[in-house]
Amino acid sequence: MTAQDDQSSMTMPMDAAGPSSSSAGHAEMDHGSMPQADADSSSMDHGQMDHSRMNHGQTGTQDMQGMDHSAMQMGSDDDIRLLPPPPEAGSGPARAAASIWGEDAMDEARRELIRETDGGIQFWFQGDRLEFRAREGGDGYLWDVQGYYGGDIDKFWFKSEGEGSFGEPIEGAEVQALWSRAIAPFFDFQAGVRQDLTGPERTHAVIGIQGLAPYQFEVDAAVFVSTKGDVTARIEAELDQRITQRLILQPRAELALSAQDISELGIGAGLDRIEAGLRLRYEFAREFAPYVGVSQEWRIGGSADFARAVGEDPSVTNYVVGVRFWF
Repeated sequence: MTAQDDQSSMTMPMDAAGPSSSSAGHAEMDHGSMPQADADSSSMDHGQMDHSRMNHGQTGTQDMQGMDHSAMQMGSDDDIRLLPPPPEAGSGPARAAASIWGEDAMDEARRELIRETDGGIQFWFQGDRLEFRAREGGDGYLWDVQGYYGGDIDKFWFKSEGEGSFGEPIEGAEVQALWSRAIAPFFDFQAGVRQDLTGPERTHAVIGIQGLAPYQFEVDAAVFVSTKGDVTARIEAELDQRITQRLILQPRAELALSAQDISELGIGAGLDRIEAGLRLRYEFAREFAPYVGVSQEWRIGGSADFARAVGEDPSVTNYVVGVRFWF
């Protein structure tokens, strides 16, 4: 460095210094014989020193500023040479794992790998809501199950849901049989039929979508056209909020709509019904989780008028206990 070079070129005014004195050790210096500075010499006037002429390593800084940093090669994947495998690679038997685990175990593992990765046929069934409902005026129950059989692209979906009060006929029950086709990484298009099992029995054509919306909302929306020409729709959405790895809070909402009044079913045109609920479940296993919660139902508009006409409350609060499972 320049500052060090300047210091090394300084000539010390020592009369006794000889040619070999510059290599003398610091320990051999007689500090006691060195004259002590008097009061006048010890008070150096730093204010009169010309600091602008002192070289504080400026040359080193200029050299750093003048460096071409763009020419420096930083480490990247492009710098890693792709070398061929070592000669011993592949020299062993083609199915070495069989010598450890046995051919039968490996055959089963290979079949399972094919089933899980090649889009093979699978069966899945879920009881989303199987619950007891405590409410004013008579406790009730509800079921909501669904499942599919098929591959990654095309599936046969089946759904069923219904509810009622204990000691009374079932208020509503239906089953759906749908062909499902993947139209996006997280969404299926579904079409098929729905059969009502209670009340004035009706058959409906069904068109809808089902899948996972952004922010992990599970969405199921469908339009129904009955054999009577009635057009209705239903939208369901739920979201799993993990409190812990096993404790999960699930908000859920459902909207039912109708294009016209259906007096025999107590349905008014427009927004028919709103249901909002909150369920807290604990997964003893991923496939089995009991839950508790609360659900609020509102009949809206003409549907509320139909409910009042038959002596029903258009607003009902349900305290629920149930179980969710799948396999």
